[in-house]
Amino acid sequence: MGTGAKVGIGCGGAAGVVVLIAVIGAALGGGGAASEAGKPDKVAAAPRQERQAKEDAKPAKEKLKAPASQADRFKAFVKKSGTAAEKAAIAHVTKVQGADEQNDILDSVDVYTDFTGGLMGPHQSEGKLIASAFADWKDSKNGLVTIYDAKGEILSNGNF
Repeated sequence: MGTGAKVGIGCGGAAGVVVLIAVIGAALGGGGAASEAGKPDKVAAAPRQERQAKEDAKPAKEKLKAPASQADRFKAFVKKSGTAAEKAAIAHVTKVQGADEQNDILDSVDVYTDFTGGLMGPHQSEGKLIASAFADWKDSKNGLVTIYDAKGEILSNGNF
């Protein structure tokens, strides 16, 4: 065998080995990448499904623990620890805004009722009872609770 034949077979063999390694690498790498690409979706989907299931179950538990709205929580507090006059007045509360956002700098809470007549109307005393009950419920260094009637007129206010 001549020198040229030996070099030709040697180069062909080396090129064949490179091609063979490339084919094996592509087969293993491609198959691994395809199976790995499928796995993260399944793995990522499982925690999402678990989180969603927990979130779906969570509100049902929270509904049992505490009423949803600020007005409902305020009414529940007064129903538990208020006077008979406060309980009667609190039955007219329709909405409470700002009771959850307190910073002790300038806390302002609005309580809406179905009373009529405004500040000079016949229900101003019930407005004061509601403001007093609110001060028993929440505490702030610098808070103001304003009680409104059905038309949005100020019925009463107080510090808490």
